[in-house]
Amino acid sequence: MSRRRRAVTLASSVAGAVVVALDGTVLTVAQPTLQRDLGASSTQVQWTSTGYLVAVASLLVFAGRLGDRYGHRRVFAAGMLGFGAASAGIGLAPGIGWVIALRVSQGVCGALLQPATLGMLRAAFPPERLAVPLAVRTSAIGVAAAAGPLVGGALVTGLGWRAVFFLNVVPALVFGVPALALREREETRAPGARLDVPGALLLAAALGCAVHALVALPSPGGPGPVVAVVAGAAGAAGAAFVRHERRTAAPLLPPDVIGSAAVASALVILVAASAALSGTLFVATYVLQGTLGLDPFRSALRSLPLAVLMVLTAAVCPVLLRRAGARRTALAAMAVLALGVLVLARASAAPALCGGFALLGAGFGTVMVAATQVVVREAAVASAGVAGGLQQTAMNVGPALGVAAAATLRAAGGGAGLPLVVLAGVATAGAAAARALPGRSRTALPGSRAKQGPAQDRTRLTARR
Repeated sequence: MSRRRRAVTLASSVAGAVVVALDGTVLTVAQPTLQRDLGASSTQVQWTSTGYLVAVASLLVFAGRLGDRYGHRRVFAAGMLGFGAASAGIGLAPGIGWVIALRVSQGVCGALLQPATLGMLRAAFPPERLAVPLAVRTSAIGVAAAAGPLVGGALVTGLGWRAVFFLNVVPALVFGVPALALREREETRAPGARLDVPGALLLAAALGCAVHALVALPSPGGPGPVVAVVAGAAGAAGAAFVRHERRTAAPLLPPDVIGSAAVASALVILVAASAALSGTLFVATYVLQGTLGLDPFRSALRSLPLAVLMVLTAAVCPVLLRRAGARRTALAAMAVLALGVLVLARASAAPALCGGFALLGAGFGTVMVAATQVVVREAAVASAGVAGGLQQTAMNVGPALGVAAAATLRAAGGGAGLPLVVLAGVATAGAAAARALPGRSRTALPGSRAKQGPAQDRTRLTARR
C-alpha cells in the first residue's frame, strides 16, 4: 500500500474515533438544556445515553465481521455517513422521543464505524508498524475528550443544544464520501466467509442486556426486579451464545482470535483500565463539585492533566513497546493507573488532585495503545474487524461496569474512599492480566502467519533466535 493511501487511512481512522469520542463528551454538556427545551423527564434524558450504549455495545462484534467480509472501508463509509445523518436528524428533532430513537440509530452507525477504524489500520500497516498509528489515534481521542466539554459548552451557550449534533455532519461527509470512492483491496476482505447471524443475535442480546443492567444498577432505591430480569436474560443469552459457537461450523468469533491468550488478556486489561478510569472520574466529579465546592470550570482545570498526560504518553508508547515489550509496558501502566486512583482517594489540595489526574492519564494513555496493539496485531488480517469489535466492546463495557460499581458503592454509604479503593483493586487485577501479553521479542501468533507472508515469517524466526 502506498504512503499516501496509508496517510488517508490513518486520517479516516482518527476522524472516525474523534467523532464518536467528541459526540459522547459534548452530549453530557448539552443534556440539561435539551431536557429543559423539550420538556423531557430525567429518565427520558438518561435514555438518550442508555439507548446509544445498548445499541453500540450489542453490535460491535458483528459489525467488525461485516467489515471482514465486505471491506472495512465500505463499512466505515456506511457508519460515518449514517452517524452524520442521525446527528442531523437529532438536531432537527421535534421531541424527546425522536431524540431517543435517533440516538439508537446513532449507536447502530457507531457500531459500524468503530471496529472499521481499527480494521483499516490493521490492513494498511505491517504488524511491526501498528503502534505509531494506534498512538496517533489514541492521542486524538484524548484531545477530543479534553476539548469536548469546552466545545460543547461554547456551542450550547451560543447556539443552543442542537448545534452540538450538527457538529458531526461536516466530518461525516468529508471522510465518509471519499471512503465510498476508494476501491477495497481484495486481500483485506474475506468474501467467502459466512456470517453467523444466530450467533450475532445471541451475542447482541447478551451484551445489550448486560450494558442495560449495568446502567440501571445504581438507580435510586437500589436494583429492582427489572434489573434482575435483564441481568438474568444477559446470562441466559451469553450461555446460549457459547453453546452455539462451539457447535457451528462458522463461528462469529474465529478461533485465531478467541484462542489467543494474549488477545484475551489484552481485552481484560482494557475492561479493567476503562472501568477504573470511568468509575474514578464519576466519583471525582462529586468530590470536586460537592465535597470541595468547586464550580465546573475549576473542576475541569484540576482534571486537565489527565488529558494532557494521556496524549503525551500515548505518543511515547510506541518507543516503550519497542524497548520493553507489551507485557512490561502494560504492567507498568496499570500500576501507574492504580496509583493515580489511590492518590485521588486521599487528595484534597490542588497539587495532589492534579498529580492524581496526571497519573490516571499517563497510565490510561499508555495501556490503551499497548493493549489495543496486541488485540489488533495478533489477529489475522481476515479477522481484524472482529478483533476491533472486541476491543471496542471492552471499551464500552468497562466504563459501564466502573460507573455502576462506583455509584453503587457510593450510594451504599462508602463515600469516595471505598469506591476508589475498589477501583484501584480493579486496575491492579488488570496489571496481573498483563503477564500473559507478549514480550519484546514476540511479533505474532501462529494463527497470523498465513496472512503475513514469507518476509514477516523470516523476521519472526530471526527475532526468536
